Formats: sequence, C-alpha cells, structure tokens
Amino acid sequence: MRKRFFGFTLSTLLFALCFPADAQQPAKTPRIGYVTSFGAPGGRGVSAFLQGLRDLGYVEGQNIQIEYRHPEGNLEGTPNLVAELVQRKVDVIVAVDPSAIRSAKQATKTIPIVMVTNQDPVPTGLVDSLAHPGGNVTGVTRLTRELSGKRLELLQEVAPRVTRVGILWVRPTTLGTGSAFENYVAAAHAFKIQLESLQVSRPNPDLEGAFQNAVKRRAGAFIAVNHAVLSPHSKRIADLAIKNRLPLLAEISSAVEAGGLISYAADEAESYRRAAWYVDKILKGAKPADLPVEQPTKFEFVINLKTAKALNLTIPQSVLFRADRVIK
Repeated sequence: MRKRFFGFTLSTLLFALCFPADAQQPAKTPRIGYVTSFGAPGGRGVSAFLQGLRDLGYVEGQNIQIEYRHPEGNLEGTPNLVAELVQRKVDVIVAVDPSAIRSAKQATKTIPIVMVTNQDPVPTGLVDSLAHPGGNVTGVTRLTRELSGKRLELLQEVAPRVTRVGILWVRPTTLGTGSAFENYVAAAHAFKIQLESLQVSRPNPDLEGAFQNAVKRRAGAFIAVNHAVLSPHSKRIADLAIKNRLPLLAEISSAVEAGGLISYAADEAESYRRAAWYVDKILKGAKPADLPVEQPTKFEFVINLKTAKALNLTIPQSVLFRADRVIK
C-alpha cells in the first residue's frame, strides 16, 4: 500500500513539473494610470491613445488595465490623485497636461511617466534635455506655445482688418513656467497687432466677463489658449465668440470642432498615439531616461466654415486650399 501511495505521489509531482512555470503563474496584466488635472479624460485624446495601444496589441480590459484619474472641480486635487496611483503601484503614469505632469514628477522618481505637454519640457524643468530626458519622465511635446506667431499670421490672412486681439488665458501656478500670453507678445509686435490680456481664474473661469472685456476693449478677434481649466468649456467659449461676433482662433483642433473658427496645432490624435508608443516601449523594458522626447512632425490647420458663415466672414480660397480639414 505504501509503495502504491509513493508511486502515485511521485507521478503527480513529475506531471506537475512537466508544465512551465509561467503556465502555473499567469503573466501580470500591466496597469496604466492616466491622469489629467482638470475635467474627465475623454475626447479625441483618449480615443487616439487607446487606438495607439490597440495598434500595438493592447486591448483595455483584456491584456492591459487603465485607471483614469481627474480632480472633481479644481486643480488642487491632482497631487492626491497621482499619489493614489503611486500607492497602487501602476506600471506607467500617463500625464497629459503640465499640472498633472509636475504632480507626477514630484510624487515618484521610480514609476515611469509618459507626458503629453503643450510646453517645452526643458525650461520648465520636466526633463534635462529632449535627447536625454535624464529621469523618469519622457513623452511628447506639442510645441503649442512655439506656434503662437504662426497662428497670428493665419488670423491676419483670414481677418486682415483685425488689429486688436483678446487672449483668453489662465495664469500659471508654478513659478518659472512663463505664460501663454507672454508667448504671443513678441509675435503680435511683429504683426503690429495689439493684444488685450483677458486673464481668468481657476477653477471657475468667468467666460462671460472675459468676452465683455474683449468687446469693451474693441478686440476684433479672440484667441483661447489650450489649458486644462479652459478645455471643458470649449463649446461655451465658441458660442460666446459667435454671439459677440468675434472670430475665435484656437490652439487645438477640437475647439474648432466645438465651433471655433480656425486652429493651428500639432496633430492632436497623433500626439496621443505616440504616447501609446512610449508606454509600449517602457512595458517592454526601456527606461524613460533613454527615450528622447518627441517633437511633432505633423501639424494640422483646421477651418470651420459653418462658423465663418455665422460671422459673415469669407475665407479666402488661398487659405482654404492650405487647410488640412474644413468643417462644413
């Protein structure tokens, strides 16, 4: 009886050893923390990011998990949300605006961070250099601020009589980051355009008041900067611009889809698809410090003809021919 029992036990042990270790212990599903500093994640950015992951073989809920975080109502909650993701030991943090990126960088030195930023990440201290980030942060810079002059040039072609432009912007909370308004000053001087600063405060920007000030100061056009505080209000901003008969120039194409007149920016969807590429590289063992920060190579000029019609504005054919997309 003892021999039979010993023989059975030995057979069972040998049978178990025939299976590889990874068959006994299923591979861990990677977890990604996706954080924004204002407004629920959504729109073209998230859709493009998920599509980028699918193109690389990742399907949310199957072989990858994504934990979305955004503060309810104000930017001050972002550090706590990032701290929660760090505590949950996610494999990568994807941060898609400057406040979220800075919060993530301050919260961890070990978890890789993939950023999508409007700013140049070098002078703002997010990375050591574009070629050699040097820490746990890398990703994509959209060069939004550097395109300020190009946008004013396009505005002059669309509305050549405009000499005064209102800039809707939010003062930065971090010293040394500069401001969106300052980036337009030098370009405006070159084009002989006078700027009107229409600064709003967080978390509830007074958009009605900003447009009233623009009209009072006789602005002939309006620029809304791309900012986490303003993004959830794109439709409202576009509606107010049309109501006040002001051509609205935007820094992101989704604002034109919401009713703005024109936009010129790095291709939004491409930026987020590239963020997925960084996530894939990191999950496969690459270190953020060794992955150069990517600058955009594709830019998108979008015109909304429905808005032009509502403003009784005729877009020159020479401008229409150069547009990458025309919304009719």
